Amino acid sequence: MKNKVKLLDVVALTQELPEKDLRLGQVGTVVEFLAPDVYEVEFTDNDGRTYAELALREEQLLVLHYEPAYA
Repeated sequence: MKNKVKLLDVVALTQELPEKDLRLGQVGTVVEFLAPDVYEVEFTDNDGRTYAELALREEQLLVLHYEPAYA
């Protein structure tokens, strides 16, 4: 079952983006819906400073979960 990406979801990249200096697994936050299956994702450091913000397709993202799934 595929999880739909929602606003403010924490996501990880599923591919390298060397032209943007982003690696596989880099973690960001969905901050805007741009089009069907296209999201603006913000990447910040541990001090909250943004180092990248770009549009990504849903297939480039993995939604991270911090709580167990309930049946």
